[in-house]
Amino acid sequence: MEIFGVDIGGSGIKGAPVDLDRGDLAQERHKVLTPHPATPEAVVAGVCEVVEHFGWKGPIGATFPGVITDGTARTAANVDKSWIGTDIRKLVSDRLGGAPVTVLNDADAAGVAEMHFGAGKDRKGTVLLLTLGTGIGSALFTGGRLVPNTELGHLELHGHDAEKRASSKAREDEDLSWEHWAHRVQKYLAHVEMLFSPELFIIGGGVSRKAHKFLPLIEGISAEIVPAQLQNNAGIVGAAMAASEA
Repeated sequence: MEIFGVDIGGSGIKGAPVDLDRGDLAQERHKVLTPHPATPEAVVAGVCEVVEHFGWKGPIGATFPGVITDGTARTAANVDKSWIGTDIRKLVSDRLGGAPVTVLNDADAAGVAEMHFGAGKDRKGTVLLLTLGTGIGSALFTGGRLVPNTELGHLELHGHDAEKRASSKAREDEDLSWEHWAHRVQKYLAHVEMLFSPELFIIGGGVSRKAHKFLPLIEGISAEIVPAQLQNNAGIVGAAMAASEA
């Protein structure tokens, strides 16, 4: 069975049909750059471009970098603040001719995919997926069940939003060495571990492709730390899974 998934991020909008039996993309994903300013109309135009690239006409799952309740954005991280209060589900559906649309937090989508098909499969304890990208997204699971919209990238760490210090974007913007950045990530993981005591951290986002460059440098964390197996496609897969369940 194939369902379309699209992942809206602070830097890119990417999507593809997903084979839900395999938990993988059915075709090579298509990506467009996130417009700036990343207003609802501009971003949804990008979503439509990605969907129309495949000629897709069926149900669609979409992720969003913020808190989502009943298809509506309650916060907006790394996109324009005019998203707050926007019914994303209706906006995307209307622009795509009434196609059924399901919307969820971007990290929650990645987490759902990793728990079902990837690094969290068959893990029943407390598991925390963290996406290190333009910001830091989080998906918390206990007993295999998602606690939605945790947004732990906005925890305060040394007087700052944690994602301002430990995201992949922070590493690039400040031209940090892998060692220096790994030390920041380590401090963030230690803080989150103190709060939630997970048995497993799954590190996702685009930087998960380079996990060998920084994960071995992280010390002093009790939980097991592994890279996401679906890497940066996890959000697309999870979005499609959510649309299928809806």
